Amino acid sequence: MSKTVLLSGIAGFVGHHGLEHIMETTDWNVVGLTTFRHMGDPLRLELNAYDPERIKIFHVDLTSDISPRVIDRIGPVDYIFNYGSMSHVDHSIEDPRPFVENNVSLMITMLEAARVFKPEMFIQVGTDEELGPAPDGVNYKEWDRVIPSNPYAASKAAQSALGIAWWRTYGVPVVLTQTMNMFGERQDPVKYIPSVIAKVYRGGTVTVHGNEDRIGSRFYLHARNHASAMVYIAQNLPASAYDEVAVDRPDRYNIRGEQEIDNLALAHMIADIMGKPLKYELLDFHSARPGHDRRYALDDEKLKALGWVPPVPLKESLERVVDWTLRNPEWLM
Repeated sequence: MSKTVLLSGIAGFVGHHGLEHIMETTDWNVVGLTTFRHMGDPLRLELNAYDPERIKIFHVDLTSDISPRVIDRIGPVDYIFNYGSMSHVDHSIEDPRPFVENNVSLMITMLEAARVFKPEMFIQVGTDEELGPAPDGVNYKEWDRVIPSNPYAASKAAQSALGIAWWRTYGVPVVLTQTMNMFGERQDPVKYIPSVIAKVYRGGTVTVHGNEDRIGSRFYLHARNHASAMVYIAQNLPASAYDEVAVDRPDRYNIRGEQEIDNLALAHMIADIMGKPLKYELLDFHSARPGHDRRYALDDEKLKALGWVPPVPLKESLERVVDWTLRNPEWLM
């Protein structure tokens, strides 16, 4: 019998790539929850290519309890993938309260829904930013220290902490993930990679934070690779139950791209793919971006040792995204 997965934030950037991957690679049915309050876009949910019998979408306020009528209409759920969150660092620094209130309330809503649905697994989509900046040469493992640098990162760390509490107190089968910077088609243009594409496309100047000696770096990951990891975890790695003696914490997995690249090298790669010159300026990192971290880095050996392999390499992912975006320039608006 086919499984049913509940996706929060299905009209968001990461959530809709999760939807596409599930529809194309599994026989699962999908229930999507969306608010359109943050960066959700209905154009991400043009579902002509998919069997409408497999998809239900509900517009709800994820910061409040889901109504019993909607719960009843959704029906049984095997998995929950909690994608939904407000996620822009700059905006969280400018106005922190909405980020913290939204992300904490959303997490409680989804965890309380899980207590009703009793799924096999609740996978929380966390971020490397919960751990804070990584020194050169250090790749953080799953349970390394948590020192978030900005309100968005702190709100995601709070989500993870709530997930642990609901796992222990109520037996919700939580699996935590931490992932690195994602990119892909239909990403909001304020994010780094689409902003580079837009500026190179228009002949503008790309701002790269750092100086000649220290430029920010990431392990960039296409959102479809992330979706592949989420499905792999659900299909292959059952959630652990709390045991006072043997199991003191839920399972946790790092998901990252296959190679570290600094943001200037990445901008050059994008410009080369586009066949255009790169004009850029370096901006001192710490004076320009307080609350931001120069380097994020996760160790993903645990998940890879269990058999998951990112399906699409970075350069091929970038080529696909650049090609798609140039054919659909309205997404640079």
